[in-house]
Amino acid sequence: MANTTAPRLNQTPDRLWNRSFILCVLNNLFLFTYYFAFLTILPIYIMKSLGGSVKEAGLALTLFLISSIAIRPFSGLIIEKIGHKLSFRGSEFFFMLFAFTYLFADSLWILLLVRFIHGIWFSVLTTVAVPVANEFIPEQRKGEGMGYYVMSTNLAVVFGPFIALTVLQYSDFKILFQVLTAIICIGFIFCLLIPMQSKNVSQNIEHEQKNKFSIHDVIEFKVLPIGFVALLTAFSYSSIMSFITAYAESKHLLPYVSLFFIIFAVSMIIVRPWIGKLFDRKGASSVIYPSFICFAIGLVIVSFMSNPWILWLSAIFIGIGYGSLFPCFQTVAIQSVPKARMGHAIASFFTLFDFGMAIGSVLMGLLIAELGYSFTYLFCAAIIVVTLFIYKAKVAPQLTSVQ
Repeated sequence: MANTTAPRLNQTPDRLWNRSFILCVLNNLFLFTYYFAFLTILPIYIMKSLGGSVKEAGLALTLFLISSIAIRPFSGLIIEKIGHKLSFRGSEFFFMLFAFTYLFADSLWILLLVRFIHGIWFSVLTTVAVPVANEFIPEQRKGEGMGYYVMSTNLAVVFGPFIALTVLQYSDFKILFQVLTAIICIGFIFCLLIPMQSKNVSQNIEHEQKNKFSIHDVIEFKVLPIGFVALLTAFSYSSIMSFITAYAESKHLLPYVSLFFIIFAVSMIIVRPWIGKLFDRKGASSVIYPSFICFAIGLVIVSFMSNPWILWLSAIFIGIGYGSLFPCFQTVAIQSVPKARMGHAIASFFTLFDFGMAIGSVLMGLLIAELGYSFTYLFCAAIIVVTLFIYKAKVAPQLTSVQ
């Protein structure tokens, strides 16, 4: 049985916006700004500079997620074994180190290798970052604090693509990679400033006393239903994050994609206060059902993209829809387990989410190559409608019984 009285990383503060929590938010913001910037421009870089195809662009995106998925189930165990401090700072150091290798990756095969290795450190880093941030949030404001923490990821959805596409308009890929490397280096500085204990001694002693390895060390079964729903949602969302830029370029609308991400994030941020209150008052389903519908509508709209206004209109629906779904899924996953199992729950949830993004990036590339962008986005809308009914059948009844 897990020891719920294990010492914290630090004393939980009374104020939400304490120095340590602010550093966690900034670290997360810079990390995901780098991540989403790369996700946006990598397909263009592969096709324009390295002579690759749309299928190879999808493969590069997927390799990052494959390595992340491979290590993700063991991330909770790694964190438990070596402690928060070493796993957090160590994984971010190596993630930063491999950011420099893109400056010298002058062939497709080298780039694919770098992407694969890079994903390993991203997996451990993003798993340990959540419980680290959680320790610096006052007990009575956990929901609000985690909401702001996730908001930093949402802002990175805007900042990353905006920075990447803006730099690319006035410079070349070499300069862009230098800018992105500087961003992740700044994030690492914030990581070093976060106060943490070297080890969670109680957890490590407990782990060493276990007689044998158990499947529960790598999988939290309670989050599998909501994780599978997140997998299907990520599968459809991969069409936006991986190929919306290439789609816009094919329609001669590339200069308008930056505003797409801004509208996406603004829509997401505007509805967040109401979404949070509705979630707390009436439960997860009251938010998740309409969010699925908005997301599907946005995907249908973008499939008919012919001018900037249609692109921007789709951003409103996708921002409200997907932007509300992901934090709701993550909250449901965290709330389904005791605090001692939070790391394992996050690892299991993101394993499924990452898998959805990975297979989505590959299959979307194949679908686009064979049937075109318009059909692919309509197909994704249909997947979201199916996912809504899966959620209704498999997840919603469990949430109702808990309430």
